[in-house]
Amino acid sequence: MPAPAQPPQPADLIDALPPAVAALASRGEVRRYRKGTLLIQEGDLGDTLYIILAGRLRAFSEGPNEREITYGSYGPGEYLGEMSLDGGPRSASVETLEATTCAVITRATLNQHITEHPAFAFELLAKVIRRARAATMSAKQLALNDVYGRLKLLLEASAELQPDGSLWIAERLTHHQMSQHLGCSREMVSRVMKDLVTGDYALVEGRGLRLRGRLPPRW
Repeated sequence: MPAPAQPPQPADLIDALPPAVAALASRGEVRRYRKGTLLIQEGDLGDTLYIILAGRLRAFSEGPNEREITYGSYGPGEYLGEMSLDGGPRSASVETLEATTCAVITRATLNQHITEHPAFAFELLAKVIRRARAATMSAKQLALNDVYGRLKLLLEASAELQPDGSLWIAERLTHHQMSQHLGCSREMVSRVMKDLVTGDYALVEGRGLRLRGRLPPRW
């Protein structure tokens, strides 16, 4: 009987990261978290950066009536928590979507790393700018698009173009997860998705979703 496979060791997970991120991750403390663990609470003060070695994290905010909006989900090689390294409050909450391993970096460790590797400051700045751009785009979509328009953008951004012209989403989001991304009710998402499937614009295939092509600009 073959021996059970051993989980990857932290050093192997770090070696698999892009070199610039791996160099910083090697300075951190490796920690493992269960699914559903809240790593960051919006509004709290903090000085730690989380580099994902394995698993996935979700950044989100909670509004009135416990309504949540998801800013994004992130996997190995990504890092979260950089927005509070100026000493200000956390701009969003972060939780694990599955069992996750992270390298936890303090602000003092990050400062030391940047002193020794100044080029990483540009990597960090570029990440902050991309996140700010994404937040601006999300706010613009919420203001200018109806639910269908926002759902169309979410689906097409998540899909990969196939040789036959269709768009393939290998791991489709649940209707609840979509509603968190779009800032609307799950019932509204379910209604629009049902219309897309009935109209033969979308086809559920196992855990994936296939779009016949670009969705109509209006519904």
